[in-house]
Amino acid sequence: MNRMVLLLIAMVCSHCIVDENYEQLNADSFQERIENEASSTIIDVRTPAEYGQGHLEDALNINWNDKEFENQVTVLNRNEPVFVYCLSGGRSSRASMKLLAMDFKNVIELKGGILEWRKNNFTEKKVSVSNNLGLSISDFNDLLNSEKLVVVSYNAKWCAPCKVMRPILDEISIEMADTIKLLRIDYDENPTLMKTLGIHGLPTIQIYSSHELLESRQGFKNKKQLQETIRKLVEN
Repeated sequence: MNRMVLLLIAMVCSHCIVDENYEQLNADSFQERIENEASSTIIDVRTPAEYGQGHLEDALNINWNDKEFENQVTVLNRNEPVFVYCLSGGRSSRASMKLLAMDFKNVIELKGGILEWRKNNFTEKKVSVSNNLGLSISDFNDLLNSEKLVVVSYNAKWCAPCKVMRPILDEISIEMADTIKLLRIDYDENPTLMKTLGIHGLPTIQIYSSHELLESRQGFKNKKQLQETIRKLVEN
């Protein structure tokens, strides 16, 4: 057997290796597994715009193309099953390999993506946006009225890191009640304000003092990181 044939066989076999922690299922089996799992996480790795047009129920949106992808998935439970999908399968395959490399114990990918899901006429949800435009910039400025530092959390129900940061911010707001005021702004309910303020990624934390923006940070931050940032601003 010549060397070229051997090389081709080796290349094919390398793609046949299946990680025991990974499964790729068709739409029927994918749906069945979700229904049968007592505890699991579903992540849609498409862009927020794609997600808004339709997604699986209870799916969190963690954009594979976002440079913060790896940091954002660190908030997920590695020991619970994680169901992954995209539009047709390309991004979800890469995301699945990344999760396996990060030691996730059970990664289940939807073969063919949400396109295959739709072929089977399975239900999906759309991001509900309020009919009104939400807070105006004037309303927002009124909320910033405080002698304390105002910590603004921009979040959404579909944002996985936002959900993890919520109790962390609650704890900090109680522990530092004498020096900070916590303000939460829902991304989907305030589209005009988000555009005006230039908030394009979630989660985002901004800190104001007397209406002056002192700090703006995007992406997941743990309790220690948030506390250190706030303390430095309080001391200054």
